Amino acid sequence: MDMRDSAAAGGGQETLGIYVSVPFCRSKCTYCNFASGVYPAGEHARYVGRLAEDLAAAGSGAAELGAEMPRSVDTIYLGGGTPSLLEPELIDRLLAAIRTRFDVQSDAEITVECAPGQLADATLEALVRGGVNRVSLGVQSFVDAEARGSGRLHDRVTVERDLRRLREAGIGNLNVDLIAGLAGQSAESWEQSLEALIGAGVPHASVYMLEVDEDSRLGRELLAGGTRYGAGLVPDDDAIARMYARAIERLAEAGIEQYEISNFSRAGFESRHNLRYWRRRPYLGVGLDASSMLRADGQEEKDGGRYALRSATTADLKAYLDAAETAETAWLSPARQHEEAWFLGLRLNAGVQIAQVEREFGRAMVEPALKVVERLVEDGMLACDGETVRLTERGRLLSNDVFQEFLEAAGTSAR
Repeated sequence: MDMRDSAAAGGGQETLGIYVSVPFCRSKCTYCNFASGVYPAGEHARYVGRLAEDLAAAGSGAAELGAEMPRSVDTIYLGGGTPSLLEPELIDRLLAAIRTRFDVQSDAEITVECAPGQLADATLEALVRGGVNRVSLGVQSFVDAEARGSGRLHDRVTVERDLRRLREAGIGNLNVDLIAGLAGQSAESWEQSLEALIGAGVPHASVYMLEVDEDSRLGRELLAGGTRYGAGLVPDDDAIARMYARAIERLAEAGIEQYEISNFSRAGFESRHNLRYWRRRPYLGVGLDASSMLRADGQEEKDGGRYALRSATTADLKAYLDAAETAETAWLSPARQHEEAWFLGLRLNAGVQIAQVEREFGRAMVEPALKVVERLVEDGMLACDGETVRLTERGRLLSNDVFQEFLEAAGTSAR
């Protein structure tokens, strides 16, 4: 894992990434497990006003908690939900609120998530005016029947048109999301989506395997053994794993290399904002169900290192708008950060560099994790050349099991 940007590991002045949650959708997709939904348009202005308040108060709030809040920002990400549903003047207001409080670098990566077919001309103009230089399109499938069955409101022609419009507007850094495991999906239809993705010429792709949990309508139906939302047509785990493996193979053949479990890009087009999460660099999250991670300000090192602050806002829109709940916060000990160094770093194909985690956390804290590495290498889940630890192909398919091993090993280390 590359920790050159981590203040804990030394280096230059730290910068900040900002994530803004915009939870508004035109429809709720069957597979979606995010804190988003269909809300009255009248809530949009009130919500942006609340975001502006949070941004203005972020620095003083961090200081009161004893955390550092870098002023220089090099990545901004508007996610959701569908941020492009905001009226152009609200987008202007939101981006202006960020620039008023923070120093946004001239080459900052500024990403906005958009739904195909839901990007009005005036909205696109507002994105360009606000300096947005990267757009992520939630396509999920280029097969029209699969997209409709999952609750998407677009077809392939609409996706292709929006990609063309974005490029004509000067935004060429484009990502397309796909999901392996949608209802009705087959190996043949998956191949069609992969071919369409490659043919679209985008420099970045995200490929997710369907998540089955209680937080989505489809997930609840699958867990209950029901058939609504096409649950009976969802491919089995082995079929989904084969689709995922095929995506890795096919995208690599097209020059779109995997650099993280779910992310693929051409050289130089990796998501700088998402890399911040996996490399444990500071970020501020504002809005519904948003998380932040900041470093301790001026605390003496103890328990083997420096503490970090983790916070998360409520997932209840009414509570957020009414300011009825404040963010939940918790200080992360060096031991807890060490856990994260492994399970976040291993998400990256670059892996975890043993010497770097030992420099940051000390040999004694790392030792139990190295024993886990040895065992998982024998099981074929990890590969280790003595310097770098990486997930194998099998390990990526079972990554949650691998990460759990490191969490359990951390229980034996000093806290």
